Amino acid sequence: MLKALFRVKPVAPAGHIDAGEPFEGSLDGEATLKRTLTARQLVLLGVGAVIGAGIFVLSGHAAAEHAGPAVILSYILAGVACALAGLCYAEFAAMLPVSGSAYSYSYATLGEFVAWFIGWNLVLEYMFAAATVAVGWSGYLNSFLTNFGMGLPVSLAAAPLNVVDGALVYTGGLINLPAVAIIGAVSGLCYVGITQSAFVNSIVVAIKVTVIVLFVAFAAKYVNPDNWVPFIPENQGPGKFGMDGVMRAAAVVFFSYIGFDAVSTAAGEARNPQRDMPIGILGSLAICTVIYIIVSAVLTGLLPYPQLSTPKPVATALEQYASLNWLKYAVEIGAIAGLTSVILVMLMAQPRIFYSMSKDGLLPRFLAKVHPKFQTPYVGTIIVGALAALLAGFLPIGLLGELVSMGTLLAFATVCVGIVVLRRTRPDLPRPFRVPLYWLIAPLGAAACLYLFWQPFQEHWHLMVGWTIVGMIIYFAYGYRHSKLRRV
Repeated sequence: MLKALFRVKPVAPAGHIDAGEPFEGSLDGEATLKRTLTARQLVLLGVGAVIGAGIFVLSGHAAAEHAGPAVILSYILAGVACALAGLCYAEFAAMLPVSGSAYSYSYATLGEFVAWFIGWNLVLEYMFAAATVAVGWSGYLNSFLTNFGMGLPVSLAAAPLNVVDGALVYTGGLINLPAVAIIGAVSGLCYVGITQSAFVNSIVVAIKVTVIVLFVAFAAKYVNPDNWVPFIPENQGPGKFGMDGVMRAAAVVFFSYIGFDAVSTAAGEARNPQRDMPIGILGSLAICTVIYIIVSAVLTGLLPYPQLSTPKPVATALEQYASLNWLKYAVEIGAIAGLTSVILVMLMAQPRIFYSMSKDGLLPRFLAKVHPKFQTPYVGTIIVGALAALLAGFLPIGLLGELVSMGTLLAFATVCVGIVVLRRTRPDLPRPFRVPLYWLIAPLGAAACLYLFWQPFQEHWHLMVGWTIVGMIIYFAYGYRHSKLRRV
């Protein structure tokens, strides 16, 4: 049984792919998904997935509670950790252009049991993250509507459940209606097709990037350099300022980068994945890192960092300057657009993970069904949308967000380890993109991700263990017995 658990899926070289040509991928690749995405669209998908809560919410919290103006360094450190993992993702995505992302890469290198574990954790990253961001989207939308006297009552814009001292309590609300509505609308778009989804994502990304450019351009002249002194505030305890605080803030703002790997789930729909996937992954990561550094510098220069610990730090900073009041409304619009694109990419990614797991027999076959007209994994899209809507409508953002980063970081670390394993076991495989100095970069990437996983979330180990146990029950009750690899 142990041998069966760690049996790897055979890897064969992937042929070069041109648009429109059917392709059987190296991991039983998908000839049924529509190959239409260009390198530019992949970069925009990555930017769409990443730029959201990280810029409009977490930047202020990380500065006020942990790093001060040195939150700039925290973004750089988190970006470096993601870049190390991103290089490993790029090699795998170019070599194995399939839709399973870290799940498929783990199956090819570390075996079925590890692949299931990572695939199960990707549910945390994508479906739970979509629900989490939808709750944030609801808050920004209601705040914007309130400016015009059109805000929804709390009973229809807040979850009925909250977590107090580790227990679920009733809040008096009925349902977070806007969160449910946005997930329903985006799921419908994902159902219709990847081309339409990518087009809408491009528009949304253009809106939020325009707002960010406006913020930097008009707010920069109000920056007071005195707000940057001291750049690294004196340490006041564990994780509270000093270099210890900078590292703690790096773990916090890592949330800001979650989603760049979602580009790899679109490999089965890229026109030329060998060339375009590395561009999409690394290009989007580089763009987002530069944006985060610039915005955090302007933000901490506008307002003393202790005053930035609010749910909407960018808007809070602008409120202090009457002449920038118009920009505050634009920022709220940008936040709504930014969070919309994050939801879109997350809800595109999760059904494609289920699609790959179903093709391998680890999940029921209906999750691998592709719509005959739209060429999308429509059954998985409906199921993921329904579950995410339930999570967003009835649970609080804090509870939803607890597990998201832990699942993501474990997936990142596993991909880094997989690069080392496959370089040793299959050095003969053609690699359109190769991680430079893999013997150094891949282990560093794994170590950095595991460090960020362990440090901030030690108190939440029981949640991770509980999630893992549920996954193991499903695997041994269904996946292990129906695995196609075991039948070979």
